[in-house]
Amino acid sequence: MNRFQTWGRDSLALVQDLVLVIVAIATLILIVSEVWVMVQARAVTLADLLLLFIYLEVLAMVSLYLESGKLPIRMPLYIAIVALARYLILDMKEMDNWRILAVAGAGFILAATVLVIRYGHIKLPYPYKD
Repeated sequence: MNRFQTWGRDSLALVQDLVLVIVAIATLILIVSEVWVMVQARAVTLADLLLLFIYLEVLAMVSLYLESGKLPIRMPLYIAIVALARYLILDMKEMDNWRILAVAGAGFILAATVLVIRYGHIKLPYPYKD
């Protein structure tokens, strides 16, 4: 049984690394594509910059995971906050007041969640495994 568990764990780690490489390559393709659109348009908008920040956060998340083998839950929360800000900035003119409040409230909840998680990591750290 121990041999099977080792094989299963190694197989899952390999698949996980492969998928992370695919995510990184796809993100790089999206970055190049977005830069190409900006070059063709000869203009850079705030929406373009925010989208590039989202892509950068995804690459940072993949890099951190490959280095440490751990994924801090804060990284996807940061990506979600930037995505909500981008959505709010781009579509504010077409949104009614309630939708604006809902999106802003969601961003606030995500930011508060980051603070609570950070506070928990400082005040209640995980025990270290040797």
